[in-house]
Amino acid sequence: MSRLMNSFFVAFILLASTLNAQQEVREITLEDIYRKNVFAARGISGLRSMNDGKHYTVSEGGRHVAMHSFRTGERVETIFSVEYLDADSPDLASFSGYEFSADEGRILLTTFREQIYRRSFRANFFIWDRNTKKLEPLSEGGKQQLATFSPDGSKVAFVRGNNLFYKDLEANEEVQVSFDGKFNEIINGAPDWVYEEEFGFSKAFAWSPDSRKIAYYRFDETQVPLFNMTIYKGLYPEWYSYKYPKAGEVNSIVSIHVFDLTSTETKMMDVGEEADQYIPRIKWTAEPDKLAILRLNRLQNHIEVLIADPETGTTSLLYEETNQWYISETSDDFITFLENKKQFVVMSERDGWMHLYLYDLSGNLINQITRGDWDVNALIAINQGSGTVYYSSFEQSSLERHVYSVGLNGRNKKKLTDKQGTNSLVFSSDFSYYILTHSSSNSPAQVSLHDVKGRLVRLLEDNSRLRSNMKTYGFAGVEFLTVPGADGTPLNAFMIKPKDFDEGKQYPLFMYVYGGPESQTVRDGWMRNLPWMQFLVQNGYVVVCVDNRGTNGRGEAFRKSTYMQLGKLETEDQIAAAEWFGSQPWIDAGRIGIYGWSYGGYMSLLCMTRGAHVFKVGIAGAPVTSWRFYDTIYTERFMRTPQENPDGYDDNSPINHVEKLKGRLLLIHGTADDNVHVQNSVEMTDRLVQADKYFDMLFYPNRSHGIFGGNYSFHINKSVTDFILNHL
Repeated sequence: MSRLMNSFFVAFILLASTLNAQQEVREITLEDIYRKNVFAARGISGLRSMNDGKHYTVSEGGRHVAMHSFRTGERVETIFSVEYLDADSPDLASFSGYEFSADEGRILLTTFREQIYRRSFRANFFIWDRNTKKLEPLSEGGKQQLATFSPDGSKVAFVRGNNLFYKDLEANEEVQVSFDGKFNEIINGAPDWVYEEEFGFSKAFAWSPDSRKIAYYRFDETQVPLFNMTIYKGLYPEWYSYKYPKAGEVNSIVSIHVFDLTSTETKMMDVGEEADQYIPRIKWTAEPDKLAILRLNRLQNHIEVLIADPETGTTSLLYEETNQWYISETSDDFITFLENKKQFVVMSERDGWMHLYLYDLSGNLINQITRGDWDVNALIAINQGSGTVYYSSFEQSSLERHVYSVGLNGRNKKKLTDKQGTNSLVFSSDFSYYILTHSSSNSPAQVSLHDVKGRLVRLLEDNSRLRSNMKTYGFAGVEFLTVPGADGTPLNAFMIKPKDFDEGKQYPLFMYVYGGPESQTVRDGWMRNLPWMQFLVQNGYVVVCVDNRGTNGRGEAFRKSTYMQLGKLETEDQIAAAEWFGSQPWIDAGRIGIYGWSYGGYMSLLCMTRGAHVFKVGIAGAPVTSWRFYDTIYTERFMRTPQENPDGYDDNSPINHVEKLKGRLLLIHGTADDNVHVQNSVEMTDRLVQADKYFDMLFYPNRSHGIFGGNYSFHINKSVTDFILNHL
């Protein structure tokens, strides 16, 4: 009996050991994350709905444009292929992008892209005619920008050499619209640097609905100061100089013009006598004789919508709004003109929350479409046939984004998404189908196709490989909680603890921060940098992130509480949160670190100086070190000008707090950062040296704000990780 029991016990131990070995968690490595892409989430990109709403197209390897059925997913037709080209066609081995004309008779192909700034690029464009099966270059006068079909598909407008052109495809004739374009002086049809970066668009022209006119911006940046960057290549480094208006400095003078293709005359629209203002958007209404121009004062607290007559240039006021702080919404979502030629929709936070409103074309309010103590996050689409508005909002929770539909009259509201987390929709052209993308903090994106009634048609992507790898590598769960800010305000936070977490032990705390105005880092959605956070957790760190005051999803008062004092309340909140975590028995209060990039880098520097008694280690990537160094549109929106608000600029600039530094600091910057100039880190370095403070520094040659590409991503993340492991 005893021998039998011993045999059973041995067998049990062997079985348990085998099961344990099978369940052993694999160790995450930086090579897994950044070189092998073990944790790369997949999505659906490049999908375009066809006009019939029943089919879509995708690019296959940059060599084919294939049409598929929404319902079955089956490939129906190859619309274009480089293999269709004969010996007489231009040499085209592949393409990086494509667009259809409105009637889908032609395809505009993008090749040989050359990046300029964040959104802008030059390229060689080609046009494939589906009827004649001929491929023609758009222009042979050099690379072009912003090639765009006219609504009737017979022409393509583009920018080259700071001038606007269009190509008449029927007559095979190229027409130059403007003639005074000159680098660093005059730009026609494209924005200057600060408009592209802060108003978020790269195309500064628009075809009229009848294809007979082109409205375009003209930027006179002659008086805007030059910023010079050194590009390190060759025996003698080169200068790159471009116009960058820093806070309080001179902006471009912006005017709006309309070119008539028939008369070949250009008329300037009346945008008022004030030159020191912004034009964040132009939009044609549904009528070709009415051009809408958004006019915003330099303080950005008064916005007007002007309706211009393109024949005379005269304008009249349609809508205006003022705000005690600033106008948040100036994108395409701000105003949408309906096809009925009678109404428009405005996105406004006039009642303290971002909502949608319906107006008539006399500027009279018809009704409020959405209402409640929650923010609309985005206007997704308007089905003008049924009068249905689709939008995403924070109504369920400030941590989640769900999609709703509601009538233009504000009635018949429906919630279209039910899974907890972050949801977004993209509709087919006739609203027959929609693609739903859902993710949560612990679950990567699942992309599914649904019919108009919400019924699942098929699953497009579920990231099953990534989900399996998360289990294999033992990802720990992301937990949400609230922590007290400096004034006691509850702040949203997430926390990731080691899987073998023991409350009887003490763990180092690592904080990841962004914290900028109207941003949101703490939300229930998949995070691209989660695998790296999981690496730290596997190495024994508790990782947290806190959204301080000034961030998004909690109404206007919370979002704009940092006005005129960027960095003050945000830093106080991050310090208070770190102290709260440090007071927990399972956190080692002497081992707290913080890391952020861009605005987050700025926050890291302030926490390492103003919060020197709390933070042992800090990493600041591409940080602003004084708002005097940053651009007009972004900085003055939240701070006004340095001339008006000098203390607001200087009291919370890290360069003015260097003497407080105690912990170990790593400073990182790309030398060709056109956004947050390396000047910021150079000035910080000088102040630290003068204060006899010692620190580590990484400069990446010829890299812009994100420092991506080649081996740079791996190198920078390994450097950051090693710094944390060695010093925290």
